Amino acid sequence: MEEYMKKYQEWLNNPEFDEETKQELRQIQGNAKEIEDRFYKDLEFGTAGLRGVIGIGTNRMNKYTVGKATQGLANYIIKKNASERGVAISYDSRNMSKEFSEQTALILNANGIKTYLFEELRPVPELSFATRQLGCIAGIMITASHNPPKYNGYKVYWEDGAQIVPPIDKEIINEVNAITDYSQIKTMNKEEAIKNKLFNTVLEDIDAKYMKELEKLSLNKEIGKVGKDLKIVYTPLHGTGAKPVKRILSTLGFENVYVVPEQEQPDGKFPTVEYPNPEDKKAFNLAFDLAKKVDADIITATDPDADRLGVYAKDSKTGEYKAFTGNMSGMLIAEYVLSRKKEKNILPKNGVLIKTIVSTNMADAVAKEYGLELVEVLTGFKYIGEKIKQFEEEKNKEYVFGFEESYGCLVGTHARDKDGIAAVMILCEAAAYYKSQGLTLCDQMENMYKKYGYYKEGLATITMEGADGAQKIAGIMEKLRQNPPLQLGSYQVLSARDYKTSISKNMTTNEENQITLPKSNVLYYELSNDAWCCVRPSGTEPKIKFYIGVKENVEEKAEQEVENLKKAILEICK
Repeated sequence: MEEYMKKYQEWLNNPEFDEETKQELRQIQGNAKEIEDRFYKDLEFGTAGLRGVIGIGTNRMNKYTVGKATQGLANYIIKKNASERGVAISYDSRNMSKEFSEQTALILNANGIKTYLFEELRPVPELSFATRQLGCIAGIMITASHNPPKYNGYKVYWEDGAQIVPPIDKEIINEVNAITDYSQIKTMNKEEAIKNKLFNTVLEDIDAKYMKELEKLSLNKEIGKVGKDLKIVYTPLHGTGAKPVKRILSTLGFENVYVVPEQEQPDGKFPTVEYPNPEDKKAFNLAFDLAKKVDADIITATDPDADRLGVYAKDSKTGEYKAFTGNMSGMLIAEYVLSRKKEKNILPKNGVLIKTIVSTNMADAVAKEYGLELVEVLTGFKYIGEKIKQFEEEKNKEYVFGFEESYGCLVGTHARDKDGIAAVMILCEAAAYYKSQGLTLCDQMENMYKKYGYYKEGLATITMEGADGAQKIAGIMEKLRQNPPLQLGSYQVLSARDYKTSISKNMTTNEENQITLPKSNVLYYELSNDAWCCVRPSGTEPKIKFYIGVKENVEEKAEQEVENLKKAILEICK
């Protein structure tokens, strides 16, 4: 009998699993493919923790897999003698988020660990902020970020407010994997946990403190008339962003903020979108309708856990709303923050701008323009959070701005993860500032291209689900690893970096150098003319991703070269 079938039978027959669980499993009896998909592996911590489809099985998000993860984390915290410090817990609007968050708290409580659970849903950046504010050893966010409605997830943060990084992530995974029997998962009654002061509720004072930190980030306290005239459309896409975004924009003096009414209320079914992702144009359909109705200057959106920002701005030349990629909005915010700090003479001399290896090379040019050091990290905002902690401990560098191409950035150090609330705030402030100079955000972006060059990026993905898909993705990575390309489209491959072997190879001289970043299953090709291509399997979805970047002097040429590069890399992966 196949291993996945043995696991399926065990779940059907083990008295540890309740009748409701077994009923769902009986409904798939005889469906070998479905059984295999649910049981061929255990959910693992990837770049964003535990994430999967809600349902019954070892490869699903359910009370047993959440329980196993929590018991493993509890065992780790106990070994670190940190039970008293406690764990902060928040959750988003997804189905089962509230239930999983309370279950998580009670398992930790049963292990003698205090918990601080938000009284209702809150965004990721506030959870990151609260973890440090409350002096907790860890934080947990129940969310699947921007994934489709059938998903949920479990992000683990450490005491610095950033998502767990090596070696802590591997140590926690080892503890989780050591839970071989679901009877090892402890739990307790909520009333008893409250009575013993283990189960604590996070109240609104944390909201107020978080808002104060956001206010400190403003570089234009007097928004004035332009701020009042600026028309902003915002959608939280049925997630956690509505209350904090409305609150901070109102505090700063923006009076014309229009929230998409059909998407304002939290709803785990995400009834108005197929995919609650601010990268997806279709998610903005209702926002476009409202923007046209009120003649908005900008349209903003945050994903369900409000750590990522999507932006469209009105192009005065065409009257149409133009999309800003994560690279574009990141660079627009960076340029605004750095230029304003320079004007005010508060730009630190030892300042650092951080980007991930798959983000635009325009960041290098912007950092150079403002005299900042450019630091590159692996994909995943947790590595940016790790650098902030390092700078604070070593006291030799000062974090100014960090971003990744997947629509996430962080201004300030109040949080140690992407902050979509702060990003909306700063972007609206930038839009007001440029409007006072007679510029739209589209005009300002064009000015930046003229100043730095037309940096354009693209992303191609291949989705391969299930066990077979995982095998095919591994095969593509191995093929590229063994035979790195010498040419991609019209570009020569100058060097090939393999972050798994930590070797960077000069493709002209065959000289090899050591890569100092942590090991990761990522391949990166540095190309001629400041172009590049990066290949990596997704840590949270059944996909292999191909990131591409070029720099040209003409926009049309840059856009064409992105498409050519996509075709070239996909061709050699066949």
